[in-house]
Amino acid sequence: MTGADERWGFETRQIHAGEIIDAEAFARITPVYQTAGYLFEDFDDGVERFAGRSARRAYSRNDNPTNLVAAWRLADLEGGVDGILVASGQAAIAAALFAVASAGDHILTTRSLYEGTREMFRGALRRQGLEFEAVDALAPTSEWLERIRPNTKAIYTESIPNPLGDVVDLEKLADVSARAGVPLVVDNTVATPYLCRPLEWGADVVVHSTSKWLAGHGAVIGGAIIDGGRFDWEAHADRFPQLARSGPYGPDPFTQRFGAAALGAYLRSVIVLEYGPTVPPSSTFLLLHGIETLSLRMQRHVANAERIAAELVGHPALAAVHYPGLAGSPHRPTAKKYLPDGAGSIIAIDLAAGRAAARTFLDELRLVSQMTHIGDVRSLAIHTGSTIHAKLEEHERLSLGITPGLVRLSIGLERVDDILRDLVRALDLVIAARPRTSAGDEG
Repeated sequence: MTGADERWGFETRQIHAGEIIDAEAFARITPVYQTAGYLFEDFDDGVERFAGRSARRAYSRNDNPTNLVAAWRLADLEGGVDGILVASGQAAIAAALFAVASAGDHILTTRSLYEGTREMFRGALRRQGLEFEAVDALAPTSEWLERIRPNTKAIYTESIPNPLGDVVDLEKLADVSARAGVPLVVDNTVATPYLCRPLEWGADVVVHSTSKWLAGHGAVIGGAIIDGGRFDWEAHADRFPQLARSGPYGPDPFTQRFGAAALGAYLRSVIVLEYGPTVPPSSTFLLLHGIETLSLRMQRHVANAERIAAELVGHPALAAVHYPGLAGSPHRPTAKKYLPDGAGSIIAIDLAAGRAAARTFLDELRLVSQMTHIGDVRSLAIHTGSTIHAKLEEHERLSLGITPGLVRLSIGLERVDDILRDLVRALDLVIAARPRTSAGDEG
C-alpha cells in the first residue's frame, strides 16, 4: 500500500500510508536514510533536480526519504495533499506563516493559544515584520470580518487550545477565512488527526508539534505542516503572488507547476530549503513508530482523561477543573461537534489556595512527572504561571485564564487508578497543609 486509499481505515493508514519499500533490500520498515545528499545520475539529472522538475531529491535539508514517508502519512491521515516535516512545532508554525505572509503583513489569531506560540508572535515574528491581532474565538463572524485588512494573510488558531481546552468553532473560522480570501491555519497538535481533522471543517493548512501525541514517547522533537490543497491561490493572486505568479523561483507560478499542492511545494522548495529547519531522519524513524499506534494510544489517553477529570471535580482543594469533555464544561457542545471520539487528554486544574497550594501539590506527586511537555505516554504536570506564562504580568495571565493556582496535566497511559491515586493523594496533602485556626486561637 502506498499513499491514500479510501478502502483503508484510519487504523490501517496510520501504519501503511506513504510507505516506500526500499528497492535494494526490500526492508519492510522504513529505513533511516542518514545522508546529507544524493548522487546525481549525470549532469542533466542534477539540473532537473535543482529546477524542481525531477521527482528525485537534491539535498536532505528539505527532502529526505525517511522524512517524506512520515510527511505523506500525516498528510493522508489529515486528508491533505502534501506534508512537510520540520525541526519542531514552532518551526512548523513559523514556516507556514512565512509561506503566506511577508514583512508588513497582518495575521488574525484567536486569543487563546499556547503561550509559546503567542510569545513567538509578539517576539521573533513581530521583529521580522509580521503583525498579529488576537480576537476572541467566540466573537461573532461580523467582528472577525471587520478585523480583516487588505494586508491580512491568514487566520490562525488551535483546534484544542492549550492549556484550557476552550475548543474552537472551526467551521465558523473557516467561513470567515473563505469570505476574507485568506487561508485558515490550524494547530491540531492536542487533538491529533485521530480525534479531529480540521481540513474536513474548512481549514486550509494544519500544523503539528510531532513531538507530542503523534510520536507519543517523549523521545524526539519535530513538527509538520499539512497542505490541505483546497485554497484557491490563483483566485487571490494579488494577495499571494509568491504562489500564483511567476517570480524569482521560475517563470511558471507554483500553482501552474504543482496545482492543488502549490503551497506544499513552495514550503519545501523555498521556505524550508532557505531557512533550513531540518528534522533528523533518526528522529523521524521514532516518529513513524509512534504514529503506527496513534489510534490505540489516543483511545486510552481520552479514557484516562475523562475518568480523571470527572473524579477531580468537587475536590475541596480545587476551585475549577477545565476539560472540554466534562458534562458541565461550557465547551462541551463544541467538543461534541468537532471531537466526537474524545476531547483529548489535557486537563487544567485550579488550586483554590493559589501558587503555594500548587507548589505543595506538584512537589508531592510521585507518579506524575513535574516537567514541561505534553502528549507523552507518561502523565505530566506543570504550574503554567511560573513557567510557560512566567514572562507575562499578573494581569495578563489573569486575562488569559491563567490563575495563580493553575496546573496543567497531560494524562498519560498508566493505569488510570494509579494516576488518580497519585493526584488525589497530592491534593489531599494540600488540604492537610492548610493553616488551621480554632475558636480559642481566634480570640
